[in-house]
Amino acid sequence: MTDPSYAAILGFGFLLGLRHALDADHLAAISTVLAERPSFRASSAVGFWWGVGHTTTLLLVGTVVLAWEIRIPGRFELLAESGVGLLLIALGGTLAWKLYRERWHVHSHHHDDGPHVHFHSHQQQDDHRHRHWMAGSVRPLCIGMAHGLAGSAALMLIVLSSTRELGSGLLSIAVFGVGSIVGMMAIGLTISLPLVYSLAASRRLFMGLQGCAGVASVCIGIWMLARLAWS
Repeated sequence: MTDPSYAAILGFGFLLGLRHALDADHLAAISTVLAERPSFRASSAVGFWWGVGHTTTLLLVGTVVLAWEIRIPGRFELLAESGVGLLLIALGGTLAWKLYRERWHVHSHHHDDGPHVHFHSHQQQDDHRHRHWMAGSVRPLCIGMAHGLAGSAALMLIVLSSTRELGSGLLSIAVFGVGSIVGMMAIGLTISLPLVYSLAASRRLFMGLQGCAGVASVCIGIWMLARLAWS
């Protein structure tokens, strides 16, 4: 029979995973990815694979820490968080470059019923809807693994404060991971709402939201690096 106190710890771990999904760096990363794939189906897939990557890294680190009783050095945590900051800058910069490369502009032409004005791009390709599921899963999976590496030190402190056993420790990490997966899938769906509806309503509005996602990602990445440099 499960110890009630341990069951409470697992429940707390699940809720902590849900809360963990709301961290600013996670929101920035998922926003930039979804800004390039505005669909409800993509939102759940991106959130799921991000969470799987995040949980996989945590389980690998947890196995090493619990099995060999290794203490994660502070320098490792610093390097991992710096990597996430650089990753956010790269994601935001890539999205900004994509917007520039597509060169959306007002295009005027005539039909039989009169002149028309609409947004047009000579660079846009509409093959993104037909890409294999693997092509759209590897990227969020890798991003999630990077975030999991950066957050592993803090989570290990929580796990080690409750247990030193490999089995129970990995179970706690797995429950935390399930919470983060559920949280990221819900967040992905929420973020996709304005993206999908703005794309249907106005190309200019959709581009504005894409630009905001890119700028936010770059700003949060710079803020993370500056915070680490000053700490």
